[in-house]
Amino acid sequence: MTPNVKGALLMMGSMAAFTVNDAIVKVVGQGMPLFQMVALRGALATVLVYFLARHLGALHLNFATHDKWLIGLRCLAELSTTFFFLTALMHMPLANVTAVLQVLPLTVTLGAAVFFNEPIGWRRMVAIGMGFIGMLLIVRPGPEGFSIYAIYALIAVASVTVRDLITRRMSAQVPSMLITLATSLSITVTAAVISVFEGWVPVTAMSGSLVASAAVFVLLGYLCSVMVMRVGEVGFVAPFRYSSLIWALGLGWAMFGEWPDSVTMLGVGLVVGAGLFTLFRERAVHAPE
Repeated sequence: MTPNVKGALLMMGSMAAFTVNDAIVKVVGQGMPLFQMVALRGALATVLVYFLARHLGALHLNFATHDKWLIGLRCLAELSTTFFFLTALMHMPLANVTAVLQVLPLTVTLGAAVFFNEPIGWRRMVAIGMGFIGMLLIVRPGPEGFSIYAIYALIAVASVTVRDLITRRMSAQVPSMLITLATSLSITVTAAVISVFEGWVPVTAMSGSLVASAAVFVLLGYLCSVMVMRVGEVGFVAPFRYSSLIWALGLGWAMFGEWPDSVTMLGVGLVVGAGLFTLFRERAVHAPE
């Protein structure tokens, strides 16, 4: 098995794990307050991530103070992402929310050009514009304008973009699993504090097992996402992130009876097509002559 094939399988595994987690969260969220669920899932995930980080020797702070501040800022961006994404997930079809997130390669590319002065050609600018049109088709306004939850999904995209741009500024000395542990711990503590005011409901055997399953899938997603960065070519592996749409469509139909209409599917096609073209151009620009 070549490194590129391994990388593609790991990327698809990561996307599958995260999407299954989202589906489980959507199910549990129908009978459990949001922050209670996030706190319970986060507690289990944090313990699992801690032992994994310890096994990988990632529990150290032997890097610059500048990076420590960036980790803190990244945690804040992840907190925003968690709240807005999960709230949108509770009220929107799974495939729609997942499709909106697929605009991330475009927003990160645009953000890097705006804030870091990274070069971007007119072809990629056109692709970004087409991707944004596709995103608007997915979250298109109704007679009374955008729903609040569609806006939440867009805020989640903005938050993830900020998170990824912050990550790009970190030095290579910062262990990936330490970043994951800090993120998981910050989300868990914040959710636990807010859940006290939100109120708790009794945890049944079914809901408890589902939350535990969600924590395992989150860990698998993180693990695969870390491993995928160590094998294969980024330009080859990155497009396989769109496999999450296949999982979201299948799980949305099987578990919730959801299926996007033709306009939404057109928007999905534009977003995926624009993202793939952007990745292709990124690879072509940086290819050795």
